[in-house]
Amino acid sequence: MKNKEHTRQVRDTVVKKFKARFGYKKIFQALNIPRSTVQAIILKWNEYQTTANIPRPGRPSKLSAHTRRRLIRDAAKRPMITLDELQRSTAEVGDSVHRTTISRILHKSGLYGRVARRKPFLKDIHKKCCLKFATSHLGDTPNMWKKVLWSDETKIELFGNNAKRYVWRKSNTAHHPEHTIPTVKRGGGSIMVWACFSSAGTGKMVKIDGKMDGAKYRTILEENLMEYAKDLRLGRRFVFQQDNDPKHKAKSTMEWFKNKHIQVLEWPSQSPDLNPIENLWKELKTAVHKCSPSNLTELELFCKEEWEKISVSRCAKLIETYPKRLTAVIAAKGGATKY
Repeated sequence: MKNKEHTRQVRDTVVKKFKARFGYKKIFQALNIPRSTVQAIILKWNEYQTTANIPRPGRPSKLSAHTRRRLIRDAAKRPMITLDELQRSTAEVGDSVHRTTISRILHKSGLYGRVARRKPFLKDIHKKCCLKFATSHLGDTPNMWKKVLWSDETKIELFGNNAKRYVWRKSNTAHHPEHTIPTVKRGGGSIMVWACFSSAGTGKMVKIDGKMDGAKYRTILEENLMEYAKDLRLGRRFVFQQDNDPKHKAKSTMEWFKNKHIQVLEWPSQSPDLNPIENLWKELKTAVHKCSPSNLTELELFCKEEWEKISVSRCAKLIETYPKRLTAVIAAKGGATKY
């Protein structure tokens, strides 16, 4: 509970005894008040030469300093705790306040409510492998990364963009058509695409028909990989990057790379933070859904158009800053990063 203020008479008595050269110990023993209170009264008197209440800038806080520290500590230790839970915990100690009061206190301490980022679940072995990769490649030259052809597949849904959208509207118009985002079950259908890029730009996007398996993956590589490497002027000694999907690591697929004399970058599992193409996927999906495709044919068309619009400078920037990505992974000890 928040302590009540001592009367003006008690404060004057403390100052009177202090002037009479009584020590803190004798004063708080004589008046039966905490030593910290005696010290605060004397410090105030030394600074302002008065024991009266000094005008305050606003209404005194309903929460004690102890309760405020407890709120901040609880939110820092349990980031997913809700305002309702914090409100109940303060009520249990006798301080009943509104949710906005709690929110304001947390904001002053630098804690803000934000949407939690979704990241792949990483086991210790995954973190260890990511850390090993980042550490071993941190000293690589910029030219080495310019020789890498990055690749990946992704699924793009017709109505699958779950990003928040804000609208300007009046009260009681939330359900008007112009103020809503249409949704359909299972995203209204989707397409699967494969693409690659390097610091020199993007290769053409390939739509995957049906279920992707090892044979289909090798067909995509056979028909596109060498051509794209030539278009991007990577030379014969380029390095190909792919993740550890079973169809990518199949014996027949790895044999294909060997026969073609293509060096494949050794890649750690569960490591999207290390692959810069993930940044391009996010930008692509945002751009495509701004085009509002109405069917899968339009979706494929917009995907290929927006992929080709990605600038060479954007690709080059991702590769140029790749050492920073490795440094972030090392700092996180192989865990999730901002990338």
